[in-house]
Amino acid sequence: MPELPDVEGFRKVLASCATGRVIQRVDVRDTGVLHGVGPRGLRDALEGRRFTEPERHGKWLLAHTADGPTVLLHFGMTGRLVCGGPHDAVEAHDRVLFTLSGGRQLRYRDQRKLQGLWLAHDDAEVSRRLERQGPDAMAVSREEFETALASRRGHVKAALTDQSVLAGLGNLLADEILWRAGLRPDSRASDLDRADRRRLYTHMRRTLRDAVAAGCVPPRDSWLTGHRDDPDPACPRCDSPLRRSRMAGRGTVWCPRCQPDGS
Repeated sequence: MPELPDVEGFRKVLASCATGRVIQRVDVRDTGVLHGVGPRGLRDALEGRRFTEPERHGKWLLAHTADGPTVLLHFGMTGRLVCGGPHDAVEAHDRVLFTLSGGRQLRYRDQRKLQGLWLAHDDAEVSRRLERQGPDAMAVSREEFETALASRRGHVKAALTDQSVLAGLGNLLADEILWRAGLRPDSRASDLDRADRRRLYTHMRRTLRDAVAAGCVPPRDSWLTGHRDDPDPACPRCDSPLRRSRMAGRGTVWCPRCQPDGS
């Protein structure tokens, strides 16, 4: 599932492929990814407009146009953004194609179609679409982060992956960050002391920095992510067998030796 580092990578794709280019044609190959707008409405709103510098908030990508509407993209579990040319072969999961000036084409590609595209005609509509999102995990201050966690009654894993608390973290990142911080995912967020919260914030920032540089949550040997899907996964730090369970409806992996705290 695309998480913050993946979507930041898609933002860079959009910026390099489309910023400053005119949208010459919009082809909707599957209306199932459109929300609140039809193919004709999307074409009429965008064709002839020029993309400007995009933004990202959490797992949302904001494709702005000059003095025009904004396309909000969410990638669900299998979505991605691809830059190519208008004559490149169209793949089965290419859902919306934006043909741009200068011989470029931007494609929203998604196999499962769990999310998709929304159209916001002004900043107020953008704000309404994102009003349930918490602060972006890359931009949140330590004070905001600590306050948000201290007010949560549930498990810290659930708090980290709740987009209304903190926008951008998914299952892989939450497990990785908690493992690095030495905190069990079933620790109660409100029970963490100040040192725990500060350590968690520090490791979140470091993990995000490395993952954004890689464009994904990298399955490196030195990362928990690199071992969670092994048949008999072992901790890359202490070699203890990793534990698996489900928390907040998600598959969760942790090391009982490196992450001893919890309820």
